[in-house]
Amino acid sequence: MADAWLEAFPSTARAFFDETDEILRCKLSQAIIEGPNSLLNESENAQPAIMATSVMILRVLEKEFGFKTEEVIDVTLGHSLGEYAALVTGGYLDYPFALKMVRRRGEIMGECTRKAHQESGETYGMVALVTEPEHLESLITTIHEFLSHGAPGSKDDSSYEVQAIQQVHIGNINSKNQIVLSGSLERIRALLVQIREFGGHDPRAVEIKSNSPFHSPIMKPALDYMRRALQDGDVTFPGKMPCVSNVTALPFQSKDDLKDLLARQAVETVRWWDSIKYLDHDAGTKRWLGLGPGKVGRNLVGKEVGRSGAKGGGVWAISDPKEIEATLRSLEDTKSEMVD
Repeated sequence: MADAWLEAFPSTARAFFDETDEILRCKLSQAIIEGPNSLLNESENAQPAIMATSVMILRVLEKEFGFKTEEVIDVTLGHSLGEYAALVTGGYLDYPFALKMVRRRGEIMGECTRKAHQESGETYGMVALVTEPEHLESLITTIHEFLSHGAPGSKDDSSYEVQAIQQVHIGNINSKNQIVLSGSLERIRALLVQIREFGGHDPRAVEIKSNSPFHSPIMKPALDYMRRALQDGDVTFPGKMPCVSNVTALPFQSKDDLKDLLARQAVETVRWWDSIKYLDHDAGTKRWLGLGPGKVGRNLVGKEVGRSGAKGGGVWAISDPKEIEATLRSLEDTKSEMVD
């Protein structure tokens, strides 16, 4: 996960991971660098590791390449966990505060999943549904109808507490043809049978490599923790640039708004597609840069905006040191094209 960065930029990367270990008072860097995957994949390790690696890449750009974040970046956003790195980048959260919150958030989410399994005997996770773009809105409506009429996995919107382990929730609306269901895998499969038999839809279902039902009512204890942590936590508003909320698909409006929405993100739908549409259609964003250990965000953005070859536009991701120079060169070239 970090070997290439430590080899290419040992001074910056090692100092950053040492700082991370000192903040958490544990050797998270050892799990990131040495594994094993079973340890790293535990929610309490995976969440801070992904966030730390994303912020580390930005540190490398700034220290090794003179990347001026405030001059180059106009707005930030992050998918799910990535929202925390986006808020650090935007100057709303200090890295130590955000890292500690994410670590504890991950611990609580892992505990929520284990408790749900113990109480129900069912297996929990997330399943992506892929359909034709022209069918997506109808599919979402159909799912909401089934869930609101007492179907397996029904959700009472008035409370996150009611039968949480029995609820299936739309955890993500990722693109024009993909959503993600979160909850009991057994109940998700039962819901899919109903959708196919009685709802007139036949989406392709792909189980995601996640052993937790993120963005579902099961994660209510994580919401409660985030509310407490953010209540008196060090939050700066406004930040250095706007940051788009996963919950509203619009920029955070105030400090209280940020605290409320960031906490609610633990249990509510990630409106990624709406966020991208807002930036693409309303804000006129042409250039997109993803930083982190993976490229899921970049791929989802590309599906919506499709501008990788357009003059003055592009969609890039940096997850490996080998991608830095070409990406920075493309950013400079497209900046000149926009001016021309």
